Amino acid sequence: MHPKTIGLIAHPGKAGVPELVKAVVEEFARFKIDVLIEKESAAAAGLRSDRELKQIAADSELLVVLGGDGTILNVADHLGEEMKPIFGINVGSLGFLTCVNSSAHLQAVECIAHGKITFTQRTLLEVTAPVGQRKVLGLNDAVFTRGELSRLIRLRARVNGETLTEFNADGLIVATPTGSTAYSLSAGGPILDPESGVFVITPICPHVLTNRSLIVAESSVIEIEASERDYPVFLSVDGRDPVRLPMDGVVSIRKAATTLQLAAMPDVSFFSVVRQKLKWSGSNV
Repeated sequence: MHPKTIGLIAHPGKAGVPELVKAVVEEFARFKIDVLIEKESAAAAGLRSDRELKQIAADSELLVVLGGDGTILNVADHLGEEMKPIFGINVGSLGFLTCVNSSAHLQAVECIAHGKITFTQRTLLEVTAPVGQRKVLGLNDAVFTRGELSRLIRLRARVNGETLTEFNADGLIVATPTGSTAYSLSAGGPILDPESGVFVITPICPHVLTNRSLIVAESSVIEIEASERDYPVFLSVDGRDPVRLPMDGVVSIRKAATTLQLAAMPDVSFFSVVRQKLKWSGSNV
């Protein structure tokens, strides 16, 4: 890819973002690449723009996101089915979705300009909630909890119409391979290759020793419903505000038709990021 027009979105609340926005815009100009800046990102840098995120995505070939993994999730959530390729520059420590730190932004811009970046196809979840049968997309996960109540949650799970089990836990996570390094990992789930073609179902602090993470094919249809009526159950997709589920409501989760092309530097792989983030240095034996 040799993009002619870049969309730029930044986290306005992060330290150093105003200077980074200006530096990135100037560097793209050196390569004669047009930059469309999202209005809040422009305001943070003292620049002028009235463009909304979706308008920028429609008019750009590549979105450059300055922030962290949460910023990329927010951008992806807002775009929904109008997804565009995303290149993340981290303001802070390297994340699992961002591929380069802000200190290397000159190298990142040069790689983009010269068409040297690589892409992985990231699967999205399509989550259909029983609240108006509303469908939402998620890059990371769908999480079931009791909300602010610290109580046991009982959830019946089915895969492709067949009963799986009843999970007795503090909550339940259904994650994509991308989301396997987020909440699911903290809850004891496995790390999945981003292009492994599977989902993982992970209970949060299970109260039954036999309740464990389960990996299923991404072609599966996963159905989750509460199995007790005394307490409410809440659903949150990619960390959005939780939605209270009605009693006997079934949440359906499947692979979305839309995917995200996530960009990376040519010398950055998923496994190199895992080694760095988890401080895997190999054995000394």
